[in-house]
Amino acid sequence: MSTPVTSVTIESLTTACNERLEATYVQAKDISGGCGQNFEIIIVSPMFEGKSTLQKHRLVNEALKEQIALVHAFSQKTYTPAQWEALSQQ
Repeated sequence: MSTPVTSVTIESLTTACNERLEATYVQAKDISGGCGQNFEIIIVSPMFEGKSTLQKHRLVNEALKEQIALVHAFSQKTYTPAQWEALSQQ
């Protein structure tokens, strides 16, 4: 049984993405000025292959629902490894 989530940090978001979404790259930012209530996150995962943006976001929302419930704002950008590679080449 997992321990309930009581607060959200960049580290806890990154760990959750790596474990639950098989992320190959995660970049999380606390943009709330340090209070831990507003996060922007970039997630790259092979689990996103063949999915629309909406499907990717639903997958993330389900995987991180405990963390998202504890924050005021959560913004996500999701990419497949190929999409991320192409974006990095620009």
